Amino acid sequence: MHTDTERCVRAVQSKDSRFDGWFFTAVLTTRIYCRPSCPVVPPKVENMTFYPSAAACQQAGFRACKRCRPDTSPGSPEWNARADSVARAMRLIRDGVVDREGVPGLAARLGYSARQIERQLLAELGAGPLALARAQRAQTARLLIETTGLPMAEVAFAAGFSSIRTFNDTVREVFALAPGELRSRAARSATPPPTPGVIALRLPYRAPLNPTNLFGHLAATAVPGVEEWRDGAYRRTLTLRYGHGIVALTPHPDHIACRLSLTDPRDLTLAISRCRWLLDLDADPVAVDDQLRADPLLAPLVDKAPGRRVPRTVDGAEFAVRAVLGQQVSTAAARTHAARLVTAHGLPVDDPEGGLTHLFPTPGALAALDPEQLALPRSRRTTLTTLVGALADGTLRLGTGTDWEKARAELTALPGFGPWTVEVITMRALGDPDAFLPTDLGIRRAAGQLGLPSTPAALTARAAAWRPWRAYAVQYLWTVDDHPINHLPA
Repeated sequence: MHTDTERCVRAVQSKDSRFDGWFFTAVLTTRIYCRPSCPVVPPKVENMTFYPSAAACQQAGFRACKRCRPDTSPGSPEWNARADSVARAMRLIRDGVVDREGVPGLAARLGYSARQIERQLLAELGAGPLALARAQRAQTARLLIETTGLPMAEVAFAAGFSSIRTFNDTVREVFALAPGELRSRAARSATPPPTPGVIALRLPYRAPLNPTNLFGHLAATAVPGVEEWRDGAYRRTLTLRYGHGIVALTPHPDHIACRLSLTDPRDLTLAISRCRWLLDLDADPVAVDDQLRADPLLAPLVDKAPGRRVPRTVDGAEFAVRAVLGQQVSTAAARTHAARLVTAHGLPVDDPEGGLTHLFPTPGALAALDPEQLALPRSRRTTLTTLVGALADGTLRLGTGTDWEKARAELTALPGFGPWTVEVITMRALGDPDAFLPTDLGIRRAAGQLGLPSTPAALTARAAAWRPWRAYAVQYLWTVDDHPINHLPA
C-alpha cells in the first residue's frame, strides 16, 4: 500500500487508525516517522514519504515519533492473510526466530536460501531480516525498560541484543532517547507503579473487535489447570523458549490489557507474539466484514456484532492434540480428556494469583504415554499416539510459519484425520483465514436456520463468495446456535 501515495496521504490527513501498521509516514523535514493516525498536525504533502515497515524507516535514518509511538502499531494484516514465503518469514521473525537461530535458521524453516529470503524481504518491506529483527528488539527493549525494574544490562540481553553498546546505540537511534531517559519518562507517567515480576502492557488492535465470541470461546473450551476465566480476564500458562509464563488478557474498548509473568525475560518477544496470535489482533475487521456483508444471508449476523476474530492458540502442537481429543465428543468431554493428560504429563507451575497448575504437556512428554490408560476408543488412541509421535520426532511441524497446504496434506495422511480435524487445526493453530468447516454440526445447524445449502459440497460451493475469509464466516455462523462459546462468562 505504501506505493499508493494518494491513498496514503488521504489516510494521514484524516488520521485514519484503520491503516496503522499498513504503512508508516516519514517526514523529511523532521526525520521522524509516524503511524497514519498520529494526532499531530499532518505535514505538507511534499514532505511526506511512505515506507512499508518501521524497520525500513529506521534504515532510512528516521526515528520513531514520541507522540503516536509507531513501534506499537498493530501488525500488518497482510502477514496473517497470506501464505507465501514473505508472510511466513514475517510471522517467524515476529516469533523471534532470527534472534534465536539467525537468518540461516529462518531460511531453513522456509526452505529457501538466506540470499533469497533477504532479497524477497527487501523487495517487499524495504528491509532485510536482520533489520526487521532489530526493530522488534528495540520495541522489546522499550517494553522491558518501561514496565520492569531490570538493570539495563539484563534488559539488553533479554531483548536479544548481543552487547550493551549495541543496545544503547539502537535505543538512542530509534527513540532519540537514552535507555535511562525512557525509564525516567515512564516512571513519571506510571499510575499505579509497576508490579515486581509482572510486565503489564496494552495490546493494540484495529477496531471493531467483538470480545464475546473470542473470549467466550477460549473460556468455554478452557482446559482446567492450563486455562481459566478469572475476574474478567482469560488466563493461561505458556510454554516458551527459555522458560514458562502466565498471561492474563482482559478486553477493553480500545486495547487488550496484558499481564505477563515470565520465568525468563528473554521470552517477552515470543510471549507477546503468541498473545497477539491467540487473539487474532492483527486482523483487518473492516475488510473481512465488508466482504461477508455482501452475502444477504450473512449480512444480519455481521451487522449485529461486527469485528469477530478467530480464536487461535498459543501452541500449534497443543491444539492438534486437543482437536483429536475433541473428535465426536462434547466440549465438556474434550476438556475432561485434556485435563487428564495435563494432570498426568504436564509440568506443574505456581500461580499465586489464580488457579493455574500446569503447563500443557509437550509432544515429547506425551510420547511416553500408555495408550491403554486413555479413556478413548481404540481408533482414537491410534490417532493420538501417531500424531504425538510425528510432532515429537519433527516430521510434522505446526507453527505460525508452517505452509498451510503442506500441513493439510501431512495431517490428512495421518490415521483418523478427517476434513473437520484438518480444517480446524489449519484455522486455529496455523491461522489460515480461509479454512472452512462445512461438516461441523454447528455450521450445518446455522445453514439450516439461515437458508444456506445443507450438504457440505453445496455449502462449500456457496462459501466460495466468502473467500479468503471463510474462517471468519465460521465465527459468524457459530453465533446462530446458543452455545457457551458465544457468551462471556459472568
